[in-house]
Amino acid sequence: MRNTQATQLIFEMSRIGRRATVLPPLDLPVPAVDQLVPKDHQAEAPLPLPELAEGDVVRHFVNLSTLNMSVDTHFYPLGSCTMKYNPKRNERLCSLPGFSAVHPLQDPATIQGLLQALYELQGMLAEISGLPGVSLQPAAGAHGELTALMVAAAYFRDRGENRTVVLTADSAHGTNPASAAMVGYETRTVKSRSNGLVDVDDLKSKLDGSVAVFMLTNPNTLGLFDSQIREITSLVHEHGGLIYLDGANMNAILGITRPGDFGADLMHYNPHKTFSGPHGGGGPGAGPICVRDFLAKYLPQPIVMKNGDTYHLGTGENESGTNDSIGRVRSFFGNVGVLLRAYCYIRTYGGLGLRRVSEDAVLGANYLLSRVKHILDVPHGDRCMHEFVASASKIKKARGLSAMDLAKRILDYGFHAPTVYFPLVVDEAVMVEPTETESKETLDAFAAALFRITDEAPELVHEAPHSTKISRPDDVTASRRPIVRWTPE
Repeated sequence: MRNTQATQLIFEMSRIGRRATVLPPLDLPVPAVDQLVPKDHQAEAPLPLPELAEGDVVRHFVNLSTLNMSVDTHFYPLGSCTMKYNPKRNERLCSLPGFSAVHPLQDPATIQGLLQALYELQGMLAEISGLPGVSLQPAAGAHGELTALMVAAAYFRDRGENRTVVLTADSAHGTNPASAAMVGYETRTVKSRSNGLVDVDDLKSKLDGSVAVFMLTNPNTLGLFDSQIREITSLVHEHGGLIYLDGANMNAILGITRPGDFGADLMHYNPHKTFSGPHGGGGPGAGPICVRDFLAKYLPQPIVMKNGDTYHLGTGENESGTNDSIGRVRSFFGNVGVLLRAYCYIRTYGGLGLRRVSEDAVLGANYLLSRVKHILDVPHGDRCMHEFVASASKIKKARGLSAMDLAKRILDYGFHAPTVYFPLVVDEAVMVEPTETESKETLDAFAAALFRITDEAPELVHEAPHSTKISRPDDVTASRRPIVRWTPE
């Protein structure tokens, strides 16, 4: 039975004078507030902080947690997010005192185990990508994009080339053009053909001496591996440009192919997607980048280096004694906890295990696609990589059920909703990514729920979800006029 108190604001539960802890009387003189805080920095009135007993606080937040969905409680087929189960072993290992109870300003001699793990992670990421230069500093995938484009900009400055344009695919993640703009590049979009792959003729028409980088994802956001990738990378290289591989979909190709082998010059990883870092909460995250050897000197520094049996932080000066690095992009070593989870994940699986991860992810996505293609349109064929994008346009015309209706109603069946209305190149898009950690039984149950929903009364589906406290918030108003803090009435 749902606890109705779970949806009360903690401020509404407050009672004057209620305490979780009673502190002993202060045995020191209490200075006046004016002696501690300048008058113009003092609050005009006491903050309306909630007053509750410890049990009330614990019960409040535990009850709130039961209203959430997570990878630990539900199937979470959120396309383009790789919501795989995160092994709890990795959580325990990265929390060992030798990792979690150290300070980044310690003498490197006292944190050799940590530095060794980071050094070995650099090597593993280089091997998986086929790109030898590695930086662990970026704090998220988009930050990795930004950092890699800063590396590319430094490279072209060194060569005296004034390249001002970054090309992005029309199915790209929105962070691609945003990252390019932050580095000062103009962005232009390369179209896709009707089969969902890059329109090579359109790419050719946009390639000239002004193009610095072509940013693309492979497999792309439609869940398709672009079989033209070698032709694409060769064309860009012939015009003096670089290829940036958005590593968001690496979960589909681990141990099968490497970005460096099909022509990528720079890339980032998303450890929260591929290597079991936790999702959500606004951080911490990580977005390690890998680059070709001729770009490595521009990477953020310091990097973890090895001298004999000792690990240290190095600067990597070039032969002339100067340093070409773009400088730090993150304090200290990056978000080490997330990096350690990635290290544990890779060490646990090994090379063959990582290949199996991708094979199972692709198998699961294709199996689910084979089930749902009987009720949803599949605009780009009946084969995919790790995810697929279907369309609810036919159901919308026939029964008035939109992609949003399907996503809302599936919540009532105990599944998290798939991604909808992305990518924008598909009408009424329904984007599904099951990941390798889901069983056939779970995939069958999800498909069966979709079948049932399409047979339900449209009015019932339009009003869904029926099992959640809030069913259909006003997303537009919430985005334009968000209320992010409580204020007394």
